[in-house]
Amino acid sequence: MGTSILTIDISVPGKINLWLEVLQKREDGYHELSSLMLPISVYDHLEMGLLDHAGIHLECDHPGVPGDSANLAWKAAESYLKALGERAGVHIKLSKNIPVGAGLGGGSADAAAVLLGMNRLFEYPFPVDKLHQLALMLGADVPFFLYRRPALATGIGENLQELDGIPAYPLVLIKMPVAVSTRWVYQSLKLTRGRSRIKLASFLSHPWQVEDVLENDLETVTQEKFPLLTRMKAWLRGHGAVGALMSGSGPTVFGVFPEKGSAEKAALLAGEEWKDCYVAVAEVLTASPAGEKWF
Repeated sequence: MGTSILTIDISVPGKINLWLEVLQKREDGYHELSSLMLPISVYDHLEMGLLDHAGIHLECDHPGVPGDSANLAWKAAESYLKALGERAGVHIKLSKNIPVGAGLGGGSADAAAVLLGMNRLFEYPFPVDKLHQLALMLGADVPFFLYRRPALATGIGENLQELDGIPAYPLVLIKMPVAVSTRWVYQSLKLTRGRSRIKLASFLSHPWQVEDVLENDLETVTQEKFPLLTRMKAWLRGHGAVGALMSGSGPTVFGVFPEKGSAEKAALLAGEEWKDCYVAVAEVLTASPAGEKWF
């Protein structure tokens, strides 16, 4: 593999969608949407280092995640090096804690983190606009993870309006022991909306009235295949959540709780109720960690 001549460590947060409205399908196959995307305190971890020879070396501790060009993190490193015009080498060690195929954005988050890490390793040659461009080429929701802040995503996800005033909602996450293909969900979706229903200004004025905005158009597809998700959401509401929803294409559901103690209590009970499921307590991250410099 060679020797890493400089290494950095990166914590990579996942996300939930407080709402996800799919508005229309474009001629290029992408979908126009409106979604409030929130980073959360469930993290993958990346260790990155430059090598003394050219090439990309990726290793991952999850048996279901490829360690080659099929991995979006590998593709991110490749696209960065191509844009830089460098024959350089990088070693990427990926530790997965965000569940795979869960609707929590783990693959996209890892790709964005690689772009940020590469920019730091090469001493910031690219401004944020260039990183955003590279991120969008990798996937519609990859740009969101560059900023690590709550944002309203529109277009296909590339137009981001960063938002202040979002509470650090305590959350309980429950994921069935299955993975869901985002591509399959979008291909199976029957579009009925046409335009956004949710009023952002009203929500920002009353951000704890989450039950008024919790809406995910993709639920109709995933819940039809996995009806247990409907019962999980009802269970979360019955155990103190002020609202519950499926995140992204699923199958993870989350409950928003009024305070951390009630979330922790519900998570303990959820672990007993759903013994074969992933259960975690998390919170919404409302700002990038102080002192981070990526671009």
